[in-house]
This record gives sequence, C-alpha cells and structure tokens, in this order.
Amino acid sequence: MFNIVQHRRWYYLFSAIVILPGLITMIYSVFTIGTPFRLSIDFTGGSLWELQFNKVVAPADMIRIFNENGIEDVNVNTIGNDRTLLIRSEEIMPEKKAQLITAITGAFGGAPEELQFRSVGPTVGHEVTRTALMAVVMASLAILGFITWAFRNVSHPVRFGIAAIVAMLHDVLVTMGVFSIMGFISGWEVDALFLSAVLTVIGFSVQDTIVVFDRIRENSRRRRGEDFETIANRSLLETMHRSMATQINAMFVMIALLLFGGITIHQFIATMFIGMLSGTYSSIFTATPLLVSWEKGELNLLGRLRGDKRRAAVA
Repeated sequence: MFNIVQHRRWYYLFSAIVILPGLITMIYSVFTIGTPFRLSIDFTGGSLWELQFNKVVAPADMIRIFNENGIEDVNVNTIGNDRTLLIRSEEIMPEKKAQLITAITGAFGGAPEELQFRSVGPTVGHEVTRTALMAVVMASLAILGFITWAFRNVSHPVRFGIAAIVAMLHDVLVTMGVFSIMGFISGWEVDALFLSAVLTVIGFSVQDTIVVFDRIRENSRRRRGEDFETIANRSLLETMHRSMATQINAMFVMIALLLFGGITIHQFIATMFIGMLSGTYSSIFTATPLLVSWEKGELNLLGRLRGDKRRAAVA
C-alpha cells in the first residue's frame, strides 16, 4: 500500500513555500497602502462607473473632466478595448453625476453608454469590512463545533476540528496571498464577490476534509489492530478518487468560465479556482497528515524539548 502520509514534512514545507510569498506581499501592502489588498469601493466607499464610447477615449482626458468638475480623487482605466473606461472615484451624488454626463457628452461629441454604476458610502464600506471578518470567524467556530460534535465517539475529537480549521486557513491564506500578489501585478481589487469566493472556498475545503475524516472514523472501528498512521493513509487512498473527481469537475467549469465568461467575473472565478486547487491539496496533504503528526506527538515541540532535557540530565 502506497504511503502518502509518511512524507508529511515535505508537504508542510511545500505549503510554507506557497504561502510565504503571499504573506510577504500582504505585509508589504500594509506598509505601502495601509491594507493587505487593494480595496474596491465595496470596502472603502466611493463610486464605480463603467462607460462605453463609440470612439477611443484617453483616460487622461476623462480624469481632466472629473478634475474640472470638482472631483480630484479619480482613477480611470481602459478595459476590454480602448473605448470602454472603468472610473473609480469618491462618491458621486446624483446631481454631480448629471453634471458629469453633460460635460462628458460635450467633450467627446456624444453621450456614452453606461454599462454599470455603483455608489457606496464610507459607512457602508466599513460595515462590509466588519461583516466580512465576522463571517470568517463565525464560520471557523461553527466548523470547529460541528466537527468536534460529529466525531465525539472517536479519540481526541477536538483534533479533527482543529486540523480541519488549519486546512481551511491554509486554503484561505493561499487564496488571499495570490490575490494580494495579483493586486500588485494586475491591479486586482477586493470586492464583495471576493468575500463570496472565499466563503465558498471555505465550504468546499471543509467538505472535502470531512469526507476523509469520516473514512478515518469508520476504519478506526473496523481495523482496531492497525496504528493510526496506517488507518489514516488507508482512508486517504480510499477517498482520494472521490475528492479528485469532485474538485476536477468543478475546476473544468471554472476554466470554461475564465476562458469564455465576461471580464467582470474573471477575478471571482479565478479566486474560487485557486481556492479549490488549494482545497484539493490541503484535504489530502495537510489535514490528515496533521492528524498523524499530532497522534505521533510530532507537534508537541515543548514536550519534546523538556523530554530531551530530562534525558540529557539523566545521562
């Protein structure tokens, strides 16, 4: 029988190598722009305006029009083609919006087509941030409580819950780290869809982990003569095909959406794809190996150090 969990230290090292660049980028981002990510108006407050013209319009010309109409804090980018502009600015009130449309129409010889317009006040943005943090914390506590209760008949049920939380945090850190890196490379911004994607990743990650843990619980009753590492490894091999098939099918759909879907959902789908890829890895190579390490006492660093000191003193 192929032994997956015996190489667990290499899996931990690989996870650290993947997570570390994202953590460094988030820390650097905190010192440079004040937040781990570039935040959209959903969190900071402001207005998002997407306009399509019948000719090429330079972002600098649009910024000049906004400045002339009393709006200094504005960022304009082209998307898709040079005729579509995405404008981010301070909150635009209805009367100011009408004034801007008049100025834009006069400057470019025709009214543009409005593809989308969103305006969020700073109070709403702060509330969304607070709710996002609470959602992640509450989800973690709920998962820990449910798994501990569901595995109450096995030895050390809390370990199963904590291992699932660690695997979930692994996936969240990978997703957030990649998103932070892409914020510097491609200007990705965290919005409400990002929160939805992260919560979806949490759900998929925990679901996949519970499938493996449930098989460990079943095999622990059936094979009482085997040690825990063998039972955990057997359970991984028995459930791996199911986990891989489920996740790969979902990833195929996401790849299709990335290739053929609208540009407005690319970041959302990419975030979910990264999270699911990490979730497939963590359910196999993080959660279960962590249980084995805990069972074998490999995580009790303080206890091992004390034991080494005692043995040294006796010697």
